[in-house]
Amino acid sequence: MKDAYELINHTLVSLINEIWELEEKAIITEEFKDLSNNDMHVIEAIGLGSGGNMSSIAKKLNITMGSLTTAMNSLVNKKYVERRRSEEDRRVVYVKLTAKGVRAYRHHEDYHRQMTRAILDKLDENELPVLLKTLDALEEFFTGYSQKEAENVRGRDQKVEGNH
Repeated sequence: MKDAYELINHTLVSLINEIWELEEKAIITEEFKDLSNNDMHVIEAIGLGSGGNMSSIAKKLNITMGSLTTAMNSLVNKKYVERRRSEEDRRVVYVKLTAKGVRAYRHHEDYHRQMTRAILDKLDENELPVLLKTLDALEEFFTGYSQKEAENVRGRDQKVEGNH
């Protein structure tokens, strides 16, 4: 069992690092050389269509409004995103992709499609359920871990506020 643990751990760490590096390299083309992985994930969270409001996007990315505002300022300056305030409630800010942002989104989507296709091409049909079960377990772990971390941060913030 220890060997399986070490093999799985090594493979997961290696995969995560490799995906992060490859994704960064795939993003960097002449047209999108001014984007980082983080920028691309914000673009991906905004998505195609009418976009969304800042708080829903921050929640989707599991980041603070301050972090998202910093990222949005950069993306607006680079002309990937446009933002506008709600007419009904001026505190609410809506963002959506510009034509340049849509091109970046589609470029990133194509990378994901290639990655998924490469995996599917190597599997036969009876291996697919095992992979899906494994990916579900990973997603469950990451989602649960993210939620616990967010709760810990909120708890620390409340303690700090209570001390003042």
